[in-house]
This record gives sequence, C-alpha cells and structure tokens, in this order.
Amino acid sequence: MKIIDRQYLETPYYGSRKMVVCLKKEEQTVNRKKVRRLMQLMGLQAIYRRPRTSPPGKGNKIYPYLLKGLKIDRPNQVWAADITYIPMQKGFLYLVVIMDWYSRYVLSWRLSNTLESDFCVEALKEALKKGRPEIFNTDQGSQFTSMEFVTLLERQGVKVSMDGSGRYADNLFIERLWRTIKYEEIYLKAYQDAIEARVELSKYIAFYNAKRPHQGLGYKTPAEEYYSSSVEVVKERVLISVKRSQDTHNPVRIAVPHLNLE
Repeated sequence: MKIIDRQYLETPYYGSRKMVVCLKKEEQTVNRKKVRRLMQLMGLQAIYRRPRTSPPGKGNKIYPYLLKGLKIDRPNQVWAADITYIPMQKGFLYLVVIMDWYSRYVLSWRLSNTLESDFCVEALKEALKKGRPEIFNTDQGSQFTSMEFVTLLERQGVKVSMDGSGRYADNLFIERLWRTIKYEEIYLKAYQDAIEARVELSKYIAFYNAKRPHQGLGYKTPAEEYYSSSVEVVKERVLISVKRSQDTHNPVRIAVPHLNLE
C-alpha cells in the first residue's frame, strides 16, 4: 500500500493493471484483484488526481465552483480542505487539512481511522477560531457536503464552493501540500502507530507553517504571509519548541487536534 501510494502521487492516471506492473518491478508478488482491492481501500482511483477518499454523499446538496477566474490576493479570502491517506507500519489513518489558499497556511488538521465526517467538522471548528474565509472550497465528498459541515460555514456567512467532479486542478494547492508532507515527512518515516503519527505530524506541520520558506510566496513562510503582525509569526515559532516538549506527555485520541495558537 505504501508503494501504491507513492506511485499514485507520480502517476494518478494508473489503474490497477499498471500498478501491478509497478509492484512487480518492486519485487512484490501480487495479482490485479488484490491491487484493485487495496486501491479501493485507500480511496484511490485512476484518472482522478486526488485520492477519492471522500465519495459523494447521496442526497447531499452539491454547491457550484466559485473560484473560476477569481483573483486570490489576500489571506482569509479562500480556504480549502481535503483528505489524504497516511500509511503506518501496521494499518493507516486519514488526514484532513484546512488551509488558507493564498498563504498556504495550515489552519487546522485532524487524524482519523475512519472516514466519518466528525473529524472534518472538528477541524473546521478549530479553523474558524482563527478567522473566517469569504469562500470555502472542497471536493464533493460526503464529509464536506454533510449538513453539519455546510451549516457551520453558512452560519458564519461563508460562501461554499465545490470542485467539479474529477477536476484535480480545482484544489491544486492542497494537492501540492499532500506531496510536500508525504515526501518530506511521511515517506521518510515509518510511523509505528497513531500516537507517533500525531506527534511527528504535529512537529512537521508546525515547521511547515512557521519555518519552511515557499518559492511561490517569495520565500516567505506561510505564517509570515498569513499573519499581518510579525509578533504572531514569532509566537508560532516559539510554540514549535514548546509543542515538542509537550507532545510526549499529551493523551492521544484518534481524532487529533492541531496546535492551538490562541
């Protein structure tokens, strides 16, 4: 599954037949039936650029895509959310991230061992403590079309936007974030369990926000671009070291809160 996940980032148009070929080159003895089953379990489907971890919910309202032709030029103008697969030595988890589109700043995140909508709603509640976007963009997955998720946005006066079916470019910045997190963090480590995944992802996302410069941001960090006050950036950098000392003592839930900066 780890090999499939890595290959899918490179070639999202590969179906089970070509995945079998890739796996055999990695000296993995598998047949197409097993590969198809594993891809379904991981939420992967050929042609779609992103893992289809969030199938549409039957009967849920689908909102129009509002970002076409829109110039995004400030923080809290557009937020986006998505879900991806996180491999561990035994089993796997799902990660949801809510990100400010303009600054690439990760506002909140959660880990879960199921694809129920609860962990996405929790992440949204935390993100809304830091600000309020004008538009919130997601795919058409059941987690994001659920009544609780959408109602939470509409009560805040936020316009809901949803990608067209199968259009990976609609949420491109989050797709880039998945690639960054997986190649710079997840693939370099083999998490033993959910506890280790929580601790290590917490450290990396704090680093990503406050210390990792982005070429697309003129080599600023997401925190520098998101916050108008330099004091907030310094505050976040300080909290990285504080978080490292606290993580080993904190109780762990399967649904994991992002670092609270307030």
